[in-house]
Amino acid sequence: LRSNELTLGAWEIKSRGESAHILACDQVLERLSEHWLVRETIGMLRRTFARLEVSSRSLFAIVDQDSCFAGTLLELVLAADRSYMLHLPNGNAQAPHIELSPMNFGPYPTAQGTTRLHARFYGEVERLAAVQSALGKPIDAEQAFALGLVTLTPDDLDWRDEIRLAFEERASLSPDALTGMEANLRFNGENMATRIFGRLSAWQNWIFIRPNAVGEHGALKIFGTGKKAQFNRDRI
Repeated sequence: LRSNELTLGAWEIKSRGESAHILACDQVLERLSEHWLVRETIGMLRRTFARLEVSSRSLFAIVDQDSCFAGTLLELVLAADRSYMLHLPNGNAQAPHIELSPMNFGPYPTAQGTTRLHARFYGEVERLAAVQSALGKPIDAEQAFALGLVTLTPDDLDWRDEIRLAFEERASLSPDALTGMEANLRFNGENMATRIFGRLSAWQNWIFIRPNAVGEHGALKIFGTGKKAQFNRDRI
């Protein structure tokens, strides 16, 4: 997708399946983590999640009915720029849930060397402790929002419109500006990797000399004129 579909600037991440199966796999990965094959499998997953985060695309995770974002697959939600979780009335058997496993607390570090939960909460000890207390428990939309694990929890009446508006909003912005904003928010640590993939040194200086900003029809060039910027939609 990154190499061949340069104009697809937003990726929608969904899952389908049984959370129990994902959690059972996580138990095997954790129990046999010293086995060479399991160690290589965990390493491949870690690198895959890390490559997703440096793909310079807008990542939206959609947690809806039949989703199985649990344990290892929950890392996709934590890696996304925004996550939307369907909120259904209490007692509705089809209401989606997410679930944490020990695999969310160490085996898949980000480029800056921390877990995605640590990066999400900027190391706030109390909030991390609250999340850890939910380990092994199904978490519904209301609880997930209270814990800070998802961005928004629209109900079934607003669900389709909220998702549509989110994509339309993203499509209206400069791809270059989004690349910089997303990278700076994803990589809130400070090491050589974050200097390359995030922060001012790598992104904002690069963005402000791109045609989408200072070209003849760029956003900065025509700012205040009442005209609409014309963006090249290609992402790097």
